[in-house]
Amino acid sequence: MQITQPTNIIGKPVPLIDGLKKTTGEGIYTDDIKLPGMLVGKILRSPVPHARIVKLETSEAEALPGVHAIVIGKEAPNTFGVLPISEDETAMAVDKVIYIGDCVAGVAADDEEIALQALSLIKVEYEELPEYRKIEDSLKPAAEPIHPETVNGTNIHKEVDQNFGDVEAARAGSAYVREAEFEFDGVTHAFTEPHCVIAHYDADDRMTVWSAQQVPHYLHRALAKVLDVPMHRIRVIRPMVGGAFGGKSDPFPHEMIAALLSRKCRRPVKILFDREEVFITNHGRHPTRTQIAMGIDEKGKLTFLDLKARIDGGAWGSFGVVSTYYNGVLCMGPYIIPNFRYSGKRVYTNKPPSGAMRGHGAVNSRFAMEVLIDELCEAAKLDPCDFRLQNLLPPNSKTINEFRITSNGTKECIERARQASGWDKKFRKLPPGRGIGVACGFYISGSAHRIHFNELPQSTVHLKIDMDGGITAHCMAAEIGQGSDTMLAQCVAEPLGVNLDRIRIFSSDSDADPIDLGSYSSRVTFMAGNAAREAALKIREKLANAAQKITGYPAEGFVLQNEELIYTPDPRVRVTFMQALEKALANNGALIAKGKYMGPPPIGGKFKGARAGLSPTYSFQCYIAEVTVDLETCETRVEKVWAAHDCGKALNPLAVAGQIEGCIHMGLGQALMEEMPYNRGNILGPNFLDYRTLTPMQMPEVDVIIVESDDPEGPFGAKEAGEGPLLPILPAVANAIYDATGVRMRSLPMTADKIWKEMYGKRELRKIRPRAVVA
Repeated sequence: MQITQPTNIIGKPVPLIDGLKKTTGEGIYTDDIKLPGMLVGKILRSPVPHARIVKLETSEAEALPGVHAIVIGKEAPNTFGVLPISEDETAMAVDKVIYIGDCVAGVAADDEEIALQALSLIKVEYEELPEYRKIEDSLKPAAEPIHPETVNGTNIHKEVDQNFGDVEAARAGSAYVREAEFEFDGVTHAFTEPHCVIAHYDADDRMTVWSAQQVPHYLHRALAKVLDVPMHRIRVIRPMVGGAFGGKSDPFPHEMIAALLSRKCRRPVKILFDREEVFITNHGRHPTRTQIAMGIDEKGKLTFLDLKARIDGGAWGSFGVVSTYYNGVLCMGPYIIPNFRYSGKRVYTNKPPSGAMRGHGAVNSRFAMEVLIDELCEAAKLDPCDFRLQNLLPPNSKTINEFRITSNGTKECIERARQASGWDKKFRKLPPGRGIGVACGFYISGSAHRIHFNELPQSTVHLKIDMDGGITAHCMAAEIGQGSDTMLAQCVAEPLGVNLDRIRIFSSDSDADPIDLGSYSSRVTFMAGNAAREAALKIREKLANAAQKITGYPAEGFVLQNEELIYTPDPRVRVTFMQALEKALANNGALIAKGKYMGPPPIGGKFKGARAGLSPTYSFQCYIAEVTVDLETCETRVEKVWAAHDCGKALNPLAVAGQIEGCIHMGLGQALMEEMPYNRGNILGPNFLDYRTLTPMQMPEVDVIIVESDDPEGPFGAKEAGEGPLLPILPAVANAIYDATGVRMRSLPMTADKIWKEMYGKRELRKIRPRAVVA
């Protein structure tokens, strides 16, 4: 008998289950935690960008009353990093400092005033070394490389060269070819909650660390390596996280320093950053220089993509090896590209480290690609929406670099955004100063392969139900504000047919919750969601068997809905959830089940770098933006965005819409105003007064269009909605600015002065591009 389980809570708008705790102030963040005898930790930072430490004297600071511990780099020389193939960080500088703000020493004291006074008493003598502040400088052989393991004595951290098909032949045979260079300033995450960590080495010689983290498991590994103790003697707890966006997805030096200080003085130690320290820690989007060439044939089909990316990684490796690959390979969708060549180089510089930021590795190259597509359409007199439609990857296909495409809703995304926006009535027909632009996107739903090569699950969920009827779900998937706890609750509640108020999510404690690799690469919904669903189905089977014992009817005939088990052939036969639970518990005890997600079936190629960008599935987007540009001041305002996103299945449409709107807000910041300028290695304006983000008054109206392609491997058909929705907004706005003004913007952010320079700053004043109907 084949019975279809009715829908209970999937697909319905659900408020986030932790929302009230956050909005009422009941939520506990790291800085809210107070422990008996807790000390204040502070970090001495380097005032110079690159120098050898000749002398480091701490005796005067150690003698200061109220100081309980001081640690320096030589006490903890073990390296760490989020990627095991690029562990180049230390808790503090051991022999030399490599950027302004690099950690030199840590102090634990009774209060902040004493800790800061102690920092001033630490004497450091530096021997300054050659500085490498620009990408082009770090590409050359270095007199003093920033790190010992670089490419051929330069400061190149990672280089990637990939070639598929015959790009030169395709270029020669193309009817239209366009090439351009693009420049992208670095940007940072601008999350609300600053970094904060508490470490306590307790009487049992066990280390407990509370930290605002996206990746508690990787922090756990790094602490064990730096402290040189086994992982079972360390406990990691993730309190509520006040925003992250990739900026808390590394293990950090300040977490190691807090642990080292606590172990030394056997007292709890808290380190709370001020905003300048957050900027100095950075790990934001890489400053990038991109060269790109593309071509199309006479029928309007893409013929090749030739891409070069030169990426400024700052002082540490972080996710940089992956970033270098992603800048190329995440251009492989949503279009059919028969010939592809990519050259990527990531360099170390004496600046704060770059790392992962929402849309990691894909945002800058996507901007260049989508703007160049618009130029090709202009040259060939093709409508940009029509062009994109005729070049799409079909569902259930492969890219030239062997990415497996399962579900793909890009066609519906384009068609619905086009219709909703009135594209056909507006494109190249609006008055000067008003414009409309389109762009598409493509992003991973988690990485198909683990960072650490092993056979452990990527995500595990444990469920327990006891006589009270409450369902506890345990999983270390990090709730960072994106709604993953709510998603887990839905994925458990749906197969069991129960209300969300029965579900209690525990996702913060490494002692109690099974491993999930963390909240990065848009992996949690797909991976933890599948694990939660698998565990719930095992519990469902136990409850159905209990219903069979109560009624005598076969278990396979029961569906679970509205807190009841209903026998489908005769709906009058019903058992309440609590009745079935009581029967299942009899002579057995608590119901326990485990679900796991290992990964997709074997996919991908055999060439070097084939793993990079492989994902169980991909999300797709199409955005259309309408802008106004003041033709005198060149100030740009985005008036409205039509945002179509293929998320497979919207488990919670309310949360999906929120993620899309949040991505648009963040993307518009990078597109129009956000930048991190430097002066001799110093960040200029490391605060929220000088670092401009989009205000509520500047946020446009957004028409969210949710497209559901029903992925065959996603939990209930779902895939990601947290990062991919950022990608198209930047190029859509750039293409709209061109429609409004006739100038192509190749540098981000697209500030008024840059637009003015392109329009009026040349020797001869440009005319506003005349309107023309596209053939």
